[in-house]
Amino acid sequence: MADKSLHVMLMYVISHLGLIFFMYPGNVISSTEQGHWLPVLVGVVIHFIFITIYMKGLSYFPKKDIIRIYAGIGKGTAILFIAPVFLYFCMILLITLRAYSEIITIVFLSNTPLWAIMLLLISISTYIAAKGAETIFRTGLLLSLLFLPIIIFIFFTSFQNVDWRYVVPLDADFGFIIKRTYLESFFAFSGGFLFLGFVQPYFSYNRKYILWAAAFLIPFFLFSVYIPVLTFGQATSATTFLPYVVAVDAININWLMFDRVTMFFLLSLISFIMLYLALVSWKATRILSHYLPSIKPVKLLLALSAAVYLSCFFIQDWKDVEKLFWWNTFLRFYILIAVPFSIVFFGRRMKRKGKDETI
Repeated sequence: MADKSLHVMLMYVISHLGLIFFMYPGNVISSTEQGHWLPVLVGVVIHFIFITIYMKGLSYFPKKDIIRIYAGIGKGTAILFIAPVFLYFCMILLITLRAYSEIITIVFLSNTPLWAIMLLLISISTYIAAKGAETIFRTGLLLSLLFLPIIIFIFFTSFQNVDWRYVVPLDADFGFIIKRTYLESFFAFSGGFLFLGFVQPYFSYNRKYILWAAAFLIPFFLFSVYIPVLTFGQATSATTFLPYVVAVDAININWLMFDRVTMFFLLSLISFIMLYLALVSWKATRILSHYLPSIKPVKLLLALSAAVYLSCFFIQDWKDVEKLFWWNTFLRFYILIAVPFSIVFFGRRMKRKGKDETI
């Protein structure tokens, strides 16, 4: 089995970058009035804990994806864990497609119909997903080479207008923990790591690369929140839609031949989002294929994409998108907690049984 640690690491990075810069900063800024470092730190620590548990559990089942792991334990277990995972993937597809299409319309394609943007995003992601895991991860490598330097350049340039006096006060409390906006912010942590449990039958990866990737993302989580706060102040940032994008829009680079770097920044992130949609579509189709083996995976993928696209038309406006985000929060935390712990539990149980049989 080929080692694809670099491909998996880059996919991990770009999947999360596509989720960090849009709604995550606004959610964290709205959750507290000072000491924003603490909400970010809590999220990052939880992120590290659960990806470590998840990868530890997966190490007990080499060359098996989580579908086969749960299916091998029993039908009841499969229903308890696989059904919520599949529902979660469907919700991710629906919310991400609708939300990011709306963002594209608001930010730079105001005259383009929403249905056309959604159709473009879902068509490209479905085409990539239909080509399989190898194509998805090769595309991830290509997009990383093309757009990661742009993202990193704009990220460092966005410090141009900051006022470091806004960093105080640093005092913080844990009141944000129960805030709806903070709970919603975990979409940036919870959805991006599940693919690690789907790629094991196709290629292997070194776990330390994933931890390095997670560590690499920490500054982006932190400063996606702090750059708007340091640029505009807490009061203004809290009332701004997509605060980090607004902060990037304020960048002025005299020597650059293009007036707005925001366009390059957004196009880079949207390319990451399309690949993320392709990855989620592929994972959802893998689940469907396992339980509906008589139907070709391509037909299942097309049916899923069509269902998601048509469902987007039932979402009337941004308020409905926010409602879906909130409703999905409960499922998100179930997946975040239940899947890693269950994989470790079943892995250790299997290991103990193996030892008992040997004895």
